[in-house]
Amino acid sequence: MFKKVLIAEDHEVANLSVQKTIKELGVSESHYVYYCDDALARIKKGLADGAPYDLLITDLVFEEDEVSQKISGGKDLVRLLKELQPDIKVIVFSSIDRISLIDGLFRNLQIDGYVRKARNDGQHLREALESVSQNKIYQSPDIRQSLRSKNTHEFSALDIQILQSLSQGIKQKNIPEILVAKNIKPSGLSSIEKRLNLMKEVFGFTNNEQLVVYCKDKGLF
Repeated sequence: MFKKVLIAEDHEVANLSVQKTIKELGVSESHYVYYCDDALARIKKGLADGAPYDLLITDLVFEEDEVSQKISGGKDLVRLLKELQPDIKVIVFSSIDRISLIDGLFRNLQIDGYVRKARNDGQHLREALESVSQNKIYQSPDIRQSLRSKNTHEFSALDIQILQSLSQGIKQKNIPEILVAKNIKPSGLSSIEKRLNLMKEVFGFTNNEQLVVYCKDKGLF
């Protein structure tokens, strides 16, 4: 489980609820902020102190008030965060259910989990924390079903190279060397695992072999 978690949420009740959930799961240190600017400042301080955060849980929409902010919402926060600390885990906890937006968060910003604020969101947040701590992708059930039914996943050059390499019998641990040689980013092993998990989640497969066969039959490589 995670050791150090940052929560960015502007609604106090939701913030307290998330704190309660992560403490029940044994997270030893957590901090919370109401503004995206403060979240980024916390991340920077953690890196500077040599004690970085393991996970960010953030909403997408933050209400404007009298406090002026440079970062207007969770999407921009995640984008800036990934530039500073690419390996940090991110779970988005939001009421937004726009599938194209959510798919873009996974595909372009490499988030690890999305939990929609709705009925049973406490249980889903627990599931997300447990899954993401094991380097798995998590989507709350309604979002997962919508992504699968709409089949919104767009295959990137990274996705296709990973799948093609696996189809050629190349071991997953050796794929980063190929990505570096072809100048395809991100090229880390954790990023490869994350992309594979996301594709399996979207298409409903349980292993890489099923995914590779499906994509090969579709003529993707």
